Amino acid sequence: MRLTGVDRGAGWSGLTVQTTLTNPSTRPGLRLPGRVILAAGPDDVPIQDLLLGLVTQVEPADPGKPKQLVQFHQVPIGGRFVVPAGRRRAVDFAIPLPWETPVTIFGGVPLLSLRMGLRTVVRVDPEREQGAMVPVFVHPLPTQQHILAALDTLGFVMRQAGFQQGRLPGVQQTLPMHQRLGYWVAPLYAGPITELEVIFVTNSAGLEVLLWCDRRQSLAGISHQSVSRFRVWHAGADQRDWVAVLDGWLRETINRHAAAAAHADWSARITESAHVSRRPDEPVRPGYGLGGTAGGGGIGGGGGGDGT
Repeated sequence: MRLTGVDRGAGWSGLTVQTTLTNPSTRPGLRLPGRVILAAGPDDVPIQDLLLGLVTQVEPADPGKPKQLVQFHQVPIGGRFVVPAGRRRAVDFAIPLPWETPVTIFGGVPLLSLRMGLRTVVRVDPEREQGAMVPVFVHPLPTQQHILAALDTLGFVMRQAGFQQGRLPGVQQTLPMHQRLGYWVAPLYAGPITELEVIFVTNSAGLEVLLWCDRRQSLAGISHQSVSRFRVWHAGADQRDWVAVLDGWLRETINRHAAAAAHADWSARITESAHVSRRPDEPVRPGYGLGGTAGGGGIGGGGGGDGT
C-alpha cells in the first residue's frame, strides 16, 4: 500500500512538494520508507534543507489549555541542492522511528481519535516551506500487543487515548511527550479502583509499563491516585502467559493502591481529629488528639488508645 501526500505549491518559489510512503503502516523502532518529489516552476529553486517530521496532537501539561499540533521527531534527508527550472528531483528516504513513538492502531482499528502524520519541510531561503501531511499508522510492538490484548481479555474497556506533553518523573525518556491509555476498570478488579491508565515507555531492549490507578469518590469529592511500574523484555514475549502476568501486576498494583489510600484516609481522619479536639486558644502539645491523652504516647503510643 502506497500513500501520497497532496501536491502543494510552495509559495513564491514555485516549488511543488509531493511525499509518498511505500507503506504507511509501521511500528516503533522500524524505518518508514518513502520518497519526496520536488518539482520546480519556471525558475531554478535552491534547496537549503529538506526535513521530515512526525506530527500529532498533544495535550499540554496545563489541562486548561487546548491541544497543540506538535512535531516530536525530525530527520534531515537532504539539502544544499538545486531543482532546475521545469525539472523534478526525487529524494528517497527511510527514516528511523523512535522506540517511544506512540501507538495509533490496535487490532487494525484506530485508537479512538489518535492521529499521526509525516510532514515534509523544505527550506528555500529566506522562507521555510511545508509540504502536505501524510498519515502514518503506528501499530504496537508484539510486547505492547500482548498487554493490550490481555487488558481486553480481562474485561477492561478503553475510554480515552491521548498524547500528553512532559516527562514522567523517574522514567528515562527520549521524547518530550508520552502516551496515556485510559480504561474503565474491569468488574473483576472494581472496588479499590474505578479507572486505570496505562503508559508505555519503550526502548530497544524492553518496555516499561506504568499502571496509574485512580479511585474517585464523587459524592465526597475525593480522588486518590497511585502509580506502579513494571519492566518486561521484548525477547521471549511470545512465550509468556500475558493474562496471568497482567493479572499479577494488577493485583499487586491494587493492593498497593488500597494500602496507600487507607493510609491517606487514616491520616486525614487523625488530622481532622486533632483539629477539632483542640480549643482555638489552647497550645499544641505532642500527642494531643492522636489516639492518646494529652501529653500521652502519640501515634502508636499507649495511654487512652483503643488499640485499633
